[in-house]
Amino acid sequence: MGKHQKRISVPNSWQVSKKSNKWVTSTRPGPHNKQQSIPLAVVLRDMLGIVDTRAEAKRVLSEGKVLVDGVIRKDLRFPVGLLDVISLPLENAAYRMLLDRKGRLEVYKLADSDANKLCRINGKTILKGGAVQLNLNDGTNLLGSSDYKTKDSLILSLPDKNVVKHIKYEVGNLAMIVGGRHTGEIGTIKEINTVKSSKHNTVSISGDYDFETIEDFVVVIGENEPEIKLGGEVVE
Repeated sequence: MGKHQKRISVPNSWQVSKKSNKWVTSTRPGPHNKQQSIPLAVVLRDMLGIVDTRAEAKRVLSEGKVLVDGVIRKDLRFPVGLLDVISLPLENAAYRMLLDRKGRLEVYKLADSDANKLCRINGKTILKGGAVQLNLNDGTNLLGSSDYKTKDSLILSLPDKNVVKHIKYEVGNLAMIVGGRHTGEIGTIKEINTVKSSKHNTVSISGDYDFETIEDFVVVIGENEPEIKLGGEVVE
């Protein structure tokens, strides 16, 4: 994968001008797929506006002034994806990456610079000796137990990524939709429909109106209230 790509062909989730210049920095392979992540350089320049050029972004990153999920990142092409927390310690500021109703990635400013992170358990692996490894949506692997199920969500402290809270994927809990035509909507899980075929399992959601979506698009975010801040100031 090259370091740059043509702006005209960037994923629809990127909120960048497609005609101001010919080229834009591309993402490096990492914890998020290309469709739901943006290079850190583009986040700093085009979304947060704290630098004006790629060269300025490179200098800021080389000085260790930017953290993603509590870890200093110096790579211009590091993929910042859904639910990641970007921190700027010198400015005492933090931002969370979310999707809007059109499936575009946006950064929301957080009131608390020491915000926790929400992750979904995408899979589990049994290690040698019977230990259970939890495989999270951002590429993180944690040791857990059989109490944790696939599609459950975890609230993690940053940067140590200790489990603060376990949110079960079950009827009655709140969920956020991260794909399909209902992207960005929030509602209560009304029913989980298991399909005994090669088709996707589906989930019925009750919110402003009732709708159905596939299971892979559902992220549990709380029980009665969201465990993470989802609204607030959008940085444009």
